[in-house]
Amino acid sequence: MYDIILKNNKKSTMKKSTRKILSFSLIGSFLGLLIPKSLTFAVCPVCTLAVGVGLGFTRELGIDDTVSGLWIGAVVVSMTMWTINWMIKKNYNFKGRGIAILLGYILITIVPLYFLKGIWHPLNVIWGMNRLLLGIILGGFAFYGTERLYDWMKMKNGGHAHFPFEKVVLPLVSLIILSIVFYFITK
Repeated sequence: MYDIILKNNKKSTMKKSTRKILSFSLIGSFLGLLIPKSLTFAVCPVCTLAVGVGLGFTRELGIDDTVSGLWIGAVVVSMTMWTINWMIKKNYNFKGRGIAILLGYILITIVPLYFLKGIWHPLNVIWGMNRLLLGIILGGFAFYGTERLYDWMKMKNGGHAHFPFEKVVLPLVSLIILSIVFYFITK
């Protein structure tokens, strides 16, 4: 009987948290559409929000740390690119700016995660590497790579996207595909 009560509480909690995530994503998407074109960045706020929502879903659904790490890595790279572009606009230039910003975001991301129970456990590894760290590295490279792919595709198309929201779709599709692959690898 105790198991049934626990199971029902867990389902109820998951439904409530899923509703919260969906509400925040709808509000964020709506706000993202209201941002004027003059305020757009190299990595748009809608894309950054979408990656953050994806991360929330993976943690709430109890999905493996590798998959969660993919989304964390994408958020870190997205925020790094966003900050670099903001600094360029404000004319804050110094040598090693990109590396310093990336390392800063990595530190403020990984250090708090280090203290979460079980994430850095010696048995929480895949292919000899911590699951979360592997996901963060692969997710960062996937996000950065698809952003560069978008820039190249846009340049080849005369400076125009091939379809609306292409800049958002490419990184999200790559992260979704990687998430599915690692979901089945770690299942």
